Amino acid sequence: MLRSMFSAISGLRAHQTKMDVTGNNIANVNTVGFKGSQTVFQDTLSQVIRAGGAPAADRGGTNPAQVGLGVKVAAITTNWTQGATQSTGRSTDFMIEGDGFFVTRGTGGEQLFTRAGSFDFDGAGKLVTPDGSILQGWMANADGVVNPNGPIGDLSVPYGQLVNPSASTSGIVNGNLPSDAAIGATAQTGITMYDSQGVAQKVFYNFAKTGANTWDVTVDHSDGTNLLPATQIEFDAAGALIDPAGPAFNLPAFTPPAAYASWQNAVTVNISGLTQYGGANTLGAPEQDGYALGSLQSFQLGADGTIMGVYSNELRQPIGRLALGSFNNPGGLEKAGNSSFRVGVNSGVAQIGTAAEGGRGALMSGALEMSNVDLAEEFTGLIVAQRGFQANSRVITSSDEILQDLVNLKR
Repeated sequence: MLRSMFSAISGLRAHQTKMDVTGNNIANVNTVGFKGSQTVFQDTLSQVIRAGGAPAADRGGTNPAQVGLGVKVAAITTNWTQGATQSTGRSTDFMIEGDGFFVTRGTGGEQLFTRAGSFDFDGAGKLVTPDGSILQGWMANADGVVNPNGPIGDLSVPYGQLVNPSASTSGIVNGNLPSDAAIGATAQTGITMYDSQGVAQKVFYNFAKTGANTWDVTVDHSDGTNLLPATQIEFDAAGALIDPAGPAFNLPAFTPPAAYASWQNAVTVNISGLTQYGGANTLGAPEQDGYALGSLQSFQLGADGTIMGVYSNELRQPIGRLALGSFNNPGGLEKAGNSSFRVGVNSGVAQIGTAAEGGRGALMSGALEMSNVDLAEEFTGLIVAQRGFQANSRVITSSDEILQDLVNLKR
């Protein structure tokens, strides 16, 4: 039989594979996180018709005469370039900007990896993929501390979870006290603090000017009880605070009277942000560290994968952190279906860590990474595969005609 016929058969098979790969790419043009593939061909063994000869003193060398025996699929490679961003507005849609994979726990506890960041909640409050695999990461402890060096586990967002109240132990007062205020002038600002039971305690900071650059500060409860007796503070001629001295710039700590049985801890107020310049009074008390009883209302995802819980008492505290996996050779991963991959023998071990570190990409919430398939390129690939298949079929037809002519020689 003619060698050309068998070569053409291998060409048909190879181009059929290319058509299969191209068809799969086009089918997944709208699949979240899909990475397109390309088919790589290489020739097979060649038959030597005449061996080459080395050059000699009386003649030149000759090249070997070789006839190829067809083509084969050398590889089907994956294109790992970043796909386009599609904004969805869903808080449970995550996108990786850069390298890395979300880590999930599949059926039977198998660890899988995916670029498809479309997650949702199951009945237990866990973040899961559409096929039920559970997103992995690190959950925070009761104080909101996440340990990314520990083992990963299932991530969940426990809506309605209660956070215990915490007594206020510190506060901040900042702003400007007018330098042109008359001696005896007063200024006041207030803030709500909390005792250990989460009961609101309204507190006022009172300032009275006693000299060119000095003010007396008192802290009073809304019921009239004095919490901190008059304490003098002083500014220099340029309007900067010099007493109490830095770097702390704290007023003396005060402990509420015994009448406030559930608020007996010391409270420190920082006034490093105070100034005395000409101009308006901008005195304010922007924050304190206590809070009432609260329940989880919503969450936000940071670029580093931290899931920040937003509670009804205005507390914002981490409730977990997503884990990302990276590989020395992501092309060695094996596709596991459902837009997931599993570790392959040539992928290297999974290097699991936090986002935006160790070569892993940053995270974006409310968006998805779309397929990186280029339709124009795929349609061109369809034409190439079709023409390649057609040309190889013509080789078989021509070889058949030659064989028919050979058979007809006996007639």
